[in-house]
Amino acid sequence: MVILCACKTTQKSWYNSIPAIINQKQATFSAEKVSNPPQTIYIYTYHGDRVYFIPAKCCDKMSELFDSSGNLIGHPDGGITGKGDGKCSDFFDTRTNEILFYKHEQD
Repeated sequence: MVILCACKTTQKSWYNSIPAIINQKQATFSAEKVSNPPQTIYIYTYHGDRVYFIPAKCCDKMSELFDSSGNLIGHPDGGITGKGDGKCSDFFDTRTNEILFYKHEQD
């Protein structure tokens, strides 16, 4: 299931340019059993760029943050310390414009 929460005037401009890696992750999540909490993909603005945030399913795993081209920026949280890899440590303080792009729910 895909959940798009953007106004119609801007939806098409970014929806047509979703990076392939994000579409691949969404397809993989959709093929898996629904987890608790359900797997999600969020879109934010971070340092002036559209980014895709995929929270980790468990505290010891790292979340993933991708730029608008699909390149991995880093892991904002998770891992043994819970603080990710340190490459985007300001993400949670500076992100804006949250959009829930995808939430894996029971069909």
